[in-house]
Amino acid sequence: MTQPPDNASRQSAGPVRLLSFDLEEYFQVEAAAGAVGAGQWDSFAQRSPAVVERILELLASRGSTATFFVLGWIAQRQGDLIRRIARAGHEIASHGMAHAMIHRMTPEQFRDDAGESRRRLEDLSGSAVLGYRAPTFSITRATAWALDVLAEAGFAYDSSIFPIRHDRYGVPDAPRFAHWAVGPAGGRLVEIPPLTLRILGANAPVGGGGYMRLLPLAVVKAALNSAARAGRPAMIYLHPWELDPHQPPLAMSRLNRFRHRLGLSRMERKLQALLERYRFTSVAARLEEIRSNITERFVYGG
Repeated sequence: MTQPPDNASRQSAGPVRLLSFDLEEYFQVEAAAGAVGAGQWDSFAQRSPAVVERILELLASRGSTATFFVLGWIAQRQGDLIRRIARAGHEIASHGMAHAMIHRMTPEQFRDDAGESRRRLEDLSGSAVLGYRAPTFSITRATAWALDVLAEAGFAYDSSIFPIRHDRYGVPDAPRFAHWAVGPAGGRLVEIPPLTLRILGANAPVGGGGYMRLLPLAVVKAALNSAARAGRPAMIYLHPWELDPHQPPLAMSRLNRFRHRLGLSRMERKLQALLERYRFTSVAARLEEIRSNITERFVYGG
């Protein structure tokens, strides 16, 4: 098995700006979980392949690479798409199998879920899967045992802990930038949080998802520039469904509908503008550099 494509030779200079996509379908989001069960997913048309093709074309045109955190459910049904992403020089990482938040799993179930996803993705991509991102950023203090599971399984890095306050996720006092995350049992791996800005003594989320759809692009650029000045890695994350404003509406609460659909029509233009202004890479392309420059260690759980 080969290692992930190494783009460091042509992209290693300059600030570490990381771009990632959580590859899942629009009907698999947590906001729709109450209305659309996993048993119904196969009754929906899969819209992500067409969007991913547009993303790949856009990345190629701007000379950037990305990490795709792929849901195992997608990999089972879209193997050719996963191979296409890998052949284009992008990193394939794990987003679990069935988009279940970690607090709904036991450690044994989580180990099986992450392991099955990893095996499927490695078989499809032909490269080692180094990274993991939990559905809905659901590694929190209460589920910090997941860090021990990931470290024991041999994952090199995680990108599941958002250092903010949120009703579904977040560890607000966690470090804002890449650090060694230590689980309750002492397991250790690199943690790469999504991008935030420090405003009025609190961490403001800006680095992707609904936050990037809501905020002016100038705020996202300010956060990227601030991280670069500090010599810190900056992680941006998106979902392919966020570049698909014509997706069918789903039965959701008013709040969840607002969160899910806000700014969908503007997201692709924002991504294009960022790619025109900055060069991004996958995590794998810069992981050794990130690891060697880590100065913080943070113990979760306990």
